[in-house]
Amino acid sequence: MLWSKRSAAVLLLSLGMLGGCRKPTAPMKTESHAVHGKVVSLDKSSSEIMLDHETIPGFMEAMTMPYRVDDPAVLGEVHPGDRISATILSERDDAGPKNLRLHDVVIVGQAKPDYLPPVVYHTPKVGDTVPDFKLLNQSGKTISLAQFRGKVVALTFIYTRCQLADYCPRMSRNFAEIDAALAKNPSVYAKTHLLSVSFDPKYDTPAVLRSYGGGVTGKYTKEDFAHWDFAAPPQSELLDVEKWFGVGVTPGNNNSLAHSLSTVIVGADGKVLAFYPSNDWQVKDALAVIESAAK
Repeated sequence: MLWSKRSAAVLLLSLGMLGGCRKPTAPMKTESHAVHGKVVSLDKSSSEIMLDHETIPGFMEAMTMPYRVDDPAVLGEVHPGDRISATILSERDDAGPKNLRLHDVVIVGQAKPDYLPPVVYHTPKVGDTVPDFKLLNQSGKTISLAQFRGKVVALTFIYTRCQLADYCPRMSRNFAEIDAALAKNPSVYAKTHLLSVSFDPKYDTPAVLRSYGGGVTGKYTKEDFAHWDFAAPPQSELLDVEKWFGVGVTPGNNNSLAHSLSTVIVGADGKVLAFYPSNDWQVKDALAVIESAAK
């Protein structure tokens, strides 16, 4: 069959019109959820971890299932029996979440003591006395946890370059809500203090923390940091701080840090009142603990 130039042009135009009539497919949004669990087994051929994990509120019940890891090098670091924290990334369409994979895997508990490095993480418990760690704050001043004795302290861990919305940014948003709520009651406000601790002291200098903190509170250069400090431990004491508060940190690509989370409410006597090891704690619950202890 012979095609004229006109026939070919008509056909191409028709196909273009048909293509233009199709409804464009909306890009799927990537979701992220914090997960904690125990490694059951590894499959290096498929880059999968069989994980027995806890309930992920609003996303998935506790279960054991395989997850592909987005960084196969992780499989050389984890072992069956290790406890890990990670982020589950997925996309969602009308059928539900798909393409589930583990990102930012951090070992928070080793199954065998001979694994290297031999780091043992402490899990803060209600009644534990918090050590008097020293920190350098946004004003270049060395502060200590002991100086806040007599006040109820809400303490959480962040680093300013964190890009995962459900991790450090979420902790900072939660603390901003707590700070605003406490400010409505001057007597309680005077008996409380907030502390955001960075585990990236090399980058998070006092100047960086001051800029970050002013942005978080929304007061920018007018922030006086009287009620909320942003600080980091010296590099020489960083690991001790991470271990006591149960914060696992592993260097990633492009200056990122894979890490777990830790938020602690400390009473006026310097002892732990509540410990939240993930990102699913609610502001109202933490606020209730703080306000009750500060009365």
